[in-house]
Amino acid sequence: MKKHIDYLTELENIRTATGCDFVAIVLVEPAENQHVLKWKYATGSISSRLKHVTLQSGKGIAGMVFKTGKPLIVHDVADFTDREDLFNYPILALEKLKSMGAYPLWHEGRVAGVLLGGFREAHKMTEQNLRILKQSSKKRIGSLDGKELMFN
Repeated sequence: MKKHIDYLTELENIRTATGCDFVAIVLVEPAENQHVLKWKYATGSISSRLKHVTLQSGKGIAGMVFKTGKPLIVHDVADFTDREDLFNYPILALEKLKSMGAYPLWHEGRVAGVLLGGFREAHKMTEQNLRILKQSSKKRIGSLDGKELMFN
């Protein structure tokens, strides 16, 4: 018997545990010749446009984590990308995130989604907060299955 997960409640618990301003899950939706990623659940969001964003594998923060299967931490968005390049990272612009971490969610040996936690202030995402994202995803949402951490 499958257990139903209340993703919004779980995300709110993760947001409380990490102190993040924003926590969301993007899930993979099969497309004809490639996978697309759509933001399905979010807490702490300031933009109603988030649900309309569709990412290709390898594009945007979630797309990079989906494609590599590795977590990503960005201590300061200003060091990660130029201001004029922000359109390539819609989550950063829409939610005004300055520091974030993203973690792949695995199902049956494949990345099925990405858990992202972010702050609207630089240097707030720490390795400890990313570990909390990992622990929470393993316990409530999915697991990493031994992949290595990618820092930027």
